[in-house]
Amino acid sequence: MEKTYSLTAHYDEFQEVKYVSRYQSGTLPNGFALQLGAGTKKRSGGGGLPRWSRREICLLSGLVFAAGLCVILTCMLVLKYLAAEGDSYCLEGCQEKKAFLRASRFLSANMDATIDPCQDFYSFACGGWLRRHGIPEDKLVYGTIGAIAEQNEAKLQALLSRPVRRRAPTSAERKVKEFFRSCLNRAEIDRLGPRPMLEVIGECGGWDASPGSGDLNELLYKTQGVYSAAVLFSLTVSLDDRNTSRYVIRIDQDGLTLPERTLYLGQDEESEKILAAYRVFMERLLTLLGAEHVEQKAQEILQLEQHLANITVSEYDDVRRDVSSMYHKVTLGELQRITPTLKWKRLLDRIFHDNFSEDEEVVLLATDYMHKVSDLIRVTPSRILHNYMLWRIVVVLSEHLSTPFRDAIHELSKEMEGNEKQLELGKVCLSQANKHFGMALGALFVEEYFSSASKAKVQQLVEDIKYILDQRLDELDWMDEETRRAARAKLQYMMVMIGYPDFLLKPEAIDKEYEARGTQGHTVWEMGPTSV
Repeated sequence: MEKTYSLTAHYDEFQEVKYVSRYQSGTLPNGFALQLGAGTKKRSGGGGLPRWSRREICLLSGLVFAAGLCVILTCMLVLKYLAAEGDSYCLEGCQEKKAFLRASRFLSANMDATIDPCQDFYSFACGGWLRRHGIPEDKLVYGTIGAIAEQNEAKLQALLSRPVRRRAPTSAERKVKEFFRSCLNRAEIDRLGPRPMLEVIGECGGWDASPGSGDLNELLYKTQGVYSAAVLFSLTVSLDDRNTSRYVIRIDQDGLTLPERTLYLGQDEESEKILAAYRVFMERLLTLLGAEHVEQKAQEILQLEQHLANITVSEYDDVRRDVSSMYHKVTLGELQRITPTLKWKRLLDRIFHDNFSEDEEVVLLATDYMHKVSDLIRVTPSRILHNYMLWRIVVVLSEHLSTPFRDAIHELSKEMEGNEKQLELGKVCLSQANKHFGMALGALFVEEYFSSASKAKVQQLVEDIKYILDQRLDELDWMDEETRRAARAKLQYMMVMIGYPDFLLKPEAIDKEYEARGTQGHTVWEMGPTSV
């Protein structure tokens, strides 16, 4: 029987510190907010890490060029509407002329007319902007999108610094602002030191426990369901790729701390250095937490992650790029037979507060991997599995701890990407506020900076484009009727998402999303991590 799951939609432009490297592009798994991609120094060669093919580079270049054109067109449209709103007294045609003059000045200022576009189109189109902007010390790359993001970050920090208007205990505005201010209170966080994390470790049985099968599944629930730490695999809810009218539980390979499996394999000098830095990072955090036999623990956990890396398929592999070949819908009963060492029904019942039947369907994206994970669980001592799962919780929550923990994260980040400067505390706290209270933060931004009239105009513009596209289909003589009908159906079902969802303008709706979060407590730890 199908169930429909509701998801909390997070607006995560600033959710996590991004890493931009040749290993992978994205964010480190499950909230491990290393400040990767924040430095200015680039690393040289190394033979074992993934390389992009010429075809992929060409495709990426084309995509970047197309994105640039889209940005230019968007700027022109925005300027047009701004001019139309601000100059309503103009005679007919006046607004368009002013808007295009402003757009032309904007574009010409960012170009370099001294460059021959036939020789170097990039410098011709962007040279003016490049002359006026350098790469900030805390970033590895920088561009117009990054500049806009910084402007928005400054606006969001200013909004969070304003006095609370809706002071009711249920107010999401109050919760996100108090969370942000608690995060900035480093003196209190440093006073607590490792104590908050030690309490979590104690609740999970402490280091070196040797649980039986039942306790293993209990800790699995805490890591995946309470602390959002992926261990051994990831567990998410998203739209079903083959039936977008419903949500489905997806299970995939996961559980590594470093961003790319090849870093665990030591295939070249650079990855060996990163692996050594990761080992130092592990020992440093374990020491800060007062663990015993630190070197042994770090070695055992690292070896288990290396085993996981060996059975993990690289995201660069063709198999991982073909979603249709990865997609396997199985029942809970079938999933239990694939991985008999795990208690799936009990796990999902507790995480989703439901009572699933054995016939409930989930999407398994890494069938062979899950077979091997089950075998790995069977042959790995339970004490090591327990310590590994605790370590994954530590990794996810360490960003909320005191300065020595943040310094350790930065040292590993510096080794991986060369960034000498840590992110400013305000940016770190904004990232954490958005991670835990994304919609509440988005609601503040929308209320302050978005115009419902402008949104309506853009929506009408999109509808006009859809109408013209529909009309154009009749003019395509090369298209047969079956394809034309399919194209019209796709156009009809196209989901238009402009600006923001309307519920962000309803404070009570936002309050309800965060009703489980209290305002009690004076530290970011008490208000955030354990309720994620």
